[in-house]
Amino acid sequence: MADLQAVTDDTFEAEVLKSDKPVLVDFWAEWCGPCRQVSPILDELNASHGDKVTFVKMNVDENPVTPSSYRVTGIPNLIVFQGGEQVRQIVGARPKSAILKELEEFIG
Repeated sequence: MADLQAVTDDTFEAEVLKSDKPVLVDFWAEWCGPCRQVSPILDELNASHGDKVTFVKMNVDENPVTPSSYRVTGIPNLIVFQGGEQVRQIVGARPKSAILKELEEFIG
């Protein structure tokens, strides 16, 4: 997981909940195979749509508080936040086309 900015339990509120544009948070872990499949897709989406949606990642092993408060029990788990609220959740590895479809309303 190379390019996406990492957020932590400490920075989550400032970076995600107080953002003025939608934020997709990729909840992941180092040991998670499907997370590694989704990572390059999110890097591509960040490159092509990062002006409309902020893409960040959160390691669930290093940051247990935030995932638990949003009931993240399986990973990869992509949650879109807008205006401080959770507005979309995508659980499990999906192909790029499926993720794009879920994000249509945010990226236009």
